[in-house]
Amino acid sequence: MDIPTDLKLPAMYHVRQKLEVPVVEDIPAAIRQELDRIGLRNLVRPGMRIAVTAGSRGVANIPLIIATVVQRLKELGTQPFIVPAMGSHGGATPEGQVEVLRNLGITEERVRAPIISSLETVVIGQTPEGIPVNLDKNAAESDGILVVGRVKPHTDFEGPIESGLMKMMVIGLGKHKGALAAHRAAIAYGHRQVIPSVARVVLKEAPILCGLAVVENAYDQTAKVQAILPQDIEQQEMELLELAKRLLARIPYEQLDILIVDELGKDVSGAGMDTNVIGRIYNIASPSPDSPKIKRIFVRDLTEATHGNATGLGMADFTTRRCFEKIDYQSTYINCVTGGAPENARIPVICENDRQALVWALTTIGPVEPEEARMVWIKNTLEMENILVSQSLLGETQGNGKLEVVDGPLALQYDHDWNLVDVYKRRPFAHR
Repeated sequence: MDIPTDLKLPAMYHVRQKLEVPVVEDIPAAIRQELDRIGLRNLVRPGMRIAVTAGSRGVANIPLIIATVVQRLKELGTQPFIVPAMGSHGGATPEGQVEVLRNLGITEERVRAPIISSLETVVIGQTPEGIPVNLDKNAAESDGILVVGRVKPHTDFEGPIESGLMKMMVIGLGKHKGALAAHRAAIAYGHRQVIPSVARVVLKEAPILCGLAVVENAYDQTAKVQAILPQDIEQQEMELLELAKRLLARIPYEQLDILIVDELGKDVSGAGMDTNVIGRIYNIASPSPDSPKIKRIFVRDLTEATHGNATGLGMADFTTRRCFEKIDYQSTYINCVTGGAPENARIPVICENDRQALVWALTTIGPVEPEEARMVWIKNTLEMENILVSQSLLGETQGNGKLEVVDGPLALQYDHDWNLVDVYKRRPFAHR
């Protein structure tokens, strides 16, 4: 198919979103204060073996958070150890999960505690729906489990409990077997019912000591840490989720013709791209969000830190050959099948370069002239302070007190390989 050479691309404007950004300035002090507030000293005894969970998500400051928890537990005379709590991630192997933690900066040397990685689980109960509840064997045999996790909107469903401590207990500590059982059950009952139902069994039957919940702001910074006793986890997590949703950066437009995404990856979102940002969920267990409505999504590449895991690429319409050739099919397929959403491993239309992808996207948005397309260009769905928007969105932008037009118009340009010139590198944007 020939690529038109005279296609008029829309002029773009650099727009900065003014986001709410609470920040924890002294993370170790805040964690210690929280653990002391709930009476951790009275919950443990010297010599107890305490399992501390470490997930696979790119949580800001996670090595420091884990190390601080470990240090406080040691000061109280206990013997903490780290349990990878990430379902089937890391290729569903013990070694792969240790490698995931290492890439996050969580090593035995850094956190000063042994990492005990195993995919072996024990069944500790059954939910009212008949779902078997699996728990990491090492955690189950410990004297106590301290669950560390980030509370945030989930990328596969909406509910009062989404991604957080309860999901960590279900999917993370459930390992591959538990994650698979939960995701299978979600096809029948929905995640919003399954996650709390399984977590309640874990809270009742497992030696959960307490939880340490983390909430982040839109700049990927630690905004709040909160220690929670087991009996309060469900209620307080619901309250923290409301805070996390308020702090989430989103695309500030209800309808778009095209969204350009520089990179997709597991380090950006568990879904590769945050479904709350792009308005798409390809999962038979959950409907897509009501907004935004985006006709075409073009993903340019994978992040280096995703190591070929292209989960979520199936939510895009177009991608490039350079992105396609980086895919690790084994890790992608295991992740998507375990999550009950093989749709997310599908391959979009593969284009030889950015120019071809952009042209094909512009020719499949209906009766809209290319230069009039409602288009947004982002780096990824996590870094959303600075975005590029097309001229047709300028009126809505200037009328929004939370948006600031920094520069423009900017002409989209290609390099000698017909790939878009990376505006984010060519024009450094101010980040906090």
